[in-house]
Amino acid sequence: MAVIDQMLDAYPSELGIDKALLAECISACLECSQSCTACADACLAEGMVADLTKCIRLDLDCADICAATASVLSRHTQRNVELTRAMLEACRVACEACAKECEQHADMHDHCTVCAATCRRCEQACAALLATIA
Repeated sequence: MAVIDQMLDAYPSELGIDKALLAECISACLECSQSCTACADACLAEGMVADLTKCIRLDLDCADICAATASVLSRHTQRNVELTRAMLEACRVACEACAKECEQHADMHDHCTVCAATCRRCEQACAALLATIA
């Protein structure tokens, strides 16, 4: 059992949200944050770094937004539904933008291929969880 699931199971009261979708979204956000950070770093190591400026910027923005979203989703006491929805939507949008940019470089850079796929997974996880929050 993953640590995320263990922590959700250990929460002392009702979560008020679909636990499986929540766990998947937190995991996707954390994975995406790491992937985007690594992709930005790999872009900096490429010989044509100037051509990757937009990719680096979107990678770093997406990494920060995903990390913040995972943190907000990990807190359940007196959850603010509006804030949670806004974070999920911001994360979904950041992942979509980053994936689109990385997909443009995927034919030349394997790290962009991996990052784009990770962003798409996170984008879908955020959308799925968002659809369940009233």
